Amino acid sequence: MLRGASAVNLDNKGRIAIPTRYRDELTEQNEGQLVCTIDLHQPCLLLYPLAQWEVIEKKLATLSSLDPTERRVKRLLLGHASECQMDSAGRVLIAPTLRQHANLDKSIMLVGQLNKFEVWCEAAWQAQIDADIEAEKAMESVLTDRLRDFSL
Repeated sequence: MLRGASAVNLDNKGRIAIPTRYRDELTEQNEGQLVCTIDLHQPCLLLYPLAQWEVIEKKLATLSSLDPTERRVKRLLLGHASECQMDSAGRVLIAPTLRQHANLDKSIMLVGQLNKFEVWCEAAWQAQIDADIEAEKAMESVLTDRLRDFSL
């Protein structure tokens, strides 16, 4: 299970080091294979363990190639999908086009989202968190049915 936010650095070759606490699980369950693609709604990347990405691919395969909206989603997610192999030091290479899409520089946030990581430029991540907190404050009385029954 991928959870928590970790500050990591992007090296001069475009690699990020996966935090140690995730490496064994990723190696055992996915042989260190991951897939990175763009997020359709946020200026970040999505980094999936291979097994989790294969679930997404099966869902994408059911979408129509004739419906323009469904075709666009397939084109964006699959067209940007890049396989990443974790090396012996726990690093993965992020493709240049993906780094450019998310405006990644040296300071990166790797954010666990249960079945995947979000990969953010640290400044964009902080701006998003600030915006999310403000949105929650402003929308306190407007909750979805699922959130009304959700307790921490």
